[in-house]
Amino acid sequence: MDPQALINPEAGPLPAPYWFVEFFKVLGFTLHTVPMNLWFAGIVIAMVMSFGCESGRRFSRRLMMQMPVIIALGINFGIVPLLFIQVAYFRVFFPATILTAWYWMSIVVLLIFAYYGVYIYASGLRGEMGDPGASAGTPTSRLGMTGWKRAAGWTAAVLFIVLGWLFSNGFSLMAHVDAWPALYAATNDAGAVWGTASNAASPGLWARWLMMFSLAVLTTAAWMRFDADWFTSEDTEDDRAYRETIAGFAPILATVGLVGFAAMGSWYVFGTWPADVYDSMFSGGLIVLTGLTAVAPGATWLVLVLGRKRPGGVLIGTLALGAQLGVLAVNAISRQVVQNLSLRPVIDIAAQPSDTQWGPMAMFLITFVIGVAVIGWMLAQAVAATRAARAST
Repeated sequence: MDPQALINPEAGPLPAPYWFVEFFKVLGFTLHTVPMNLWFAGIVIAMVMSFGCESGRRFSRRLMMQMPVIIALGINFGIVPLLFIQVAYFRVFFPATILTAWYWMSIVVLLIFAYYGVYIYASGLRGEMGDPGASAGTPTSRLGMTGWKRAAGWTAAVLFIVLGWLFSNGFSLMAHVDAWPALYAATNDAGAVWGTASNAASPGLWARWLMMFSLAVLTTAAWMRFDADWFTSEDTEDDRAYRETIAGFAPILATVGLVGFAAMGSWYVFGTWPADVYDSMFSGGLIVLTGLTAVAPGATWLVLVLGRKRPGGVLIGTLALGAQLGVLAVNAISRQVVQNLSLRPVIDIAAQPSDTQWGPMAMFLITFVIGVAVIGWMLAQAVAATRAARAST
């Protein structure tokens, strides 16, 4: 079967210019990736560190108390790239997700359970610290961390890792059009697919998933230093000791992420890219993007390593998180270019005409700017509240 038979030939014009679609798809994915990395790798790291030293347990508590808000931000930012995928790439997005329908639909169910697991675990942490909202006479055993609440935290950690695989399964198949005919033939009945197809046989799926997990470890290391620098004080001996421990541990965690990214990224590039994509990414101007994508994570690692002897102030944490945001942005651009090159034999989005719909574009821009401004205000209030709490102690 020709894969083109599974692609709707009636595309119609894009409702926005090509550059607009690509820019906000990449920008939205970058903003989504920061919180997504923190739940993808950060939760399991926090759960492991909850059994460590006092500083490790403190970081674990801090991250898991922040996690409900982090997840909410990540989900909402994820709407933006998903929107533009459906606008411009629907001819490959929908067939891929129909072939993997049961996996794709399970994302919603698993996300709900994972989200509840985080809330349950955070409620146990809040109870341990004394919940001011608890009613008088509530038994301490109900407020504090219990076995089932800890199990809920581990369940959430596993589910978010599984969710990352499910997304990689769908999106890697979206660009792996050549695999569709065999999957369709194996999972259909009288022409109707069962929705049980999987891209698990493709090495590209595993390399991509593990590469993103490694990047998530690096993001967690940067956030660890940023959180310690910005949201703890230097006024008490305990806080100073915590900052020193985090300043020393964050480079170690970053090294794990960097080594994993180098290994899995090499597998992804040299072991799974089609020949035409490989030739394009290592020629002309794109070789600069390829090289920058490969070396960029070293910037975050270098900031954390050089800053390990400077546990005071906010400079190192700010530089580390800023560098990691740049790393994720470069990675998002490179991923988009690779996706377009992989799809070019079947559809060329750049060549598709556009019929600009100014009303929807304006509405999107207004709501996007307002949303980012509100999130920025929320973060500023969190910083201000932290500094006010420091001043009052």
